[in-house]
Amino acid sequence: MNAPERFFLPDIQASADLRRLAIDKVGVRGLRYPLALLDASGKVQHTVAQLSMTVGLPSEQKGTHMSRFLEILEQRRAPLNLNRLLRLFEEMLQHLDADSGDIELAFPCFVSKVAPVSGVESLLDYDVRMIVGKRPGEPVELDLEVVAPVTSLCPCSREISDYGAHNQRSHITIAVRLRSGMSPEELLRIAEEEASCEVFGLLKRPDEKWVTERAYDNPKFVEDLVRDIALRLMREPRIAEWTVKSENFESIHNHSAFAEISGRNAAGRGA
Repeated sequence: MNAPERFFLPDIQASADLRRLAIDKVGVRGLRYPLALLDASGKVQHTVAQLSMTVGLPSEQKGTHMSRFLEILEQRRAPLNLNRLLRLFEEMLQHLDADSGDIELAFPCFVSKVAPVSGVESLLDYDVRMIVGKRPGEPVELDLEVVAPVTSLCPCSREISDYGAHNQRSHITIAVRLRSGMSPEELLRIAEEEASCEVFGLLKRPDEKWVTERAYDNPKFVEDLVRDIALRLMREPRIAEWTVKSENFESIHNHSAFAEISGRNAAGRGA
């Protein structure tokens, strides 16, 4: 046996498959990986993402090359944003010789917030998901999802009470399909601006007074939250489709209040 023959290893994945069944998605998921992000201000933020990377597999091919997904991640590259995620996706399709696939990243991001009166700064964490995908013969689709913690105050409670009103922390989820680039921070600001009040990591006593009174002056039902945010998304030309959910963790009940609304914007402009 000569040297080349001794080191030859068969590539079983690339062999033919006689069952002739194409697979929609095959790849890796549940992969935790350090991630450098380029935020809306141009600063680099380091986080850890949960990744899923898949491609479509032709009916005649036995398997995909799983190691190639990791090879793509291991390459040195600039910090990621939505545009660079699109380039990473195209690189994955080329490297796996595929005409369809998906990359999904879920990660916490941190935004520096300034308290409304004292001006003290603190970080607040948000959950973000970015998904890029393509089906055979179709254009690439880019989805962005954020979850923003906010305060909501009950209008009914304020109206019927001699003093005070019950309020709760709420999680607002905004999921959009984009026509062009939009940062997570932009969606988070929409959610916070339409809430009874936004929340902060660190507040001094004058700040606590401000946020309490802000919420009291701006009461909203769970229905108000999703409708007001929907109106903002409908006017955004960069968004093709959207879904808004709000879950209010009630302070006087042992259950949550929930609302969800979805829509689609006319092509080329907000509805």
